[in-house]
Amino acid sequence: MESAGILMYRFRGSALEVLLAHPGGPYWHRRDEHAWTIPKGGVEPGETTLDAARREFHEELGFEPVGEPIPLRPLRQPSRKLVHAWAIEGDWDPARLRSNLFEMEWPPKSGRMQSFPEVDRAAWFPLSEARGKILRGQAAFLDELEARVMAG
Repeated sequence: MESAGILMYRFRGSALEVLLAHPGGPYWHRRDEHAWTIPKGGVEPGETTLDAARREFHEELGFEPVGEPIPLRPLRQPSRKLVHAWAIEGDWDPARLRSNLFEMEWPPKSGRMQSFPEVDRAAWFPLSEARGKILRGQAAFLDELEARVMAG
């Protein structure tokens, strides 16, 4: 199983910041520490991983990333899913979030289907704070981004 996403970054002065997304739905509602993610999702048949990353970013945030993508090393998640990622420098106002929806039975075994946003919020974080927010399986993306963009 593979997914692909974009790690958007920007500079505020000399500080590197990254854009992270918080998963929507009842299971993630109260989680914050190590619960945020890069905007990402599944790769469709016949789709390149970069095309999937761009599509997922748009579906989850409502924004088209522009700029030159920097490929990051894919990471195998604890779930065994392989995540492909690209870093793109950009800027976006999280107040403009427009996420797609998913449906699930909620409460469990109730027979009631409810809709939830895939992403319920997004925010910019300085790299040091992002390390405590991002899912542990994606933390190496932050390390690689820092090494690549701070090296010049």
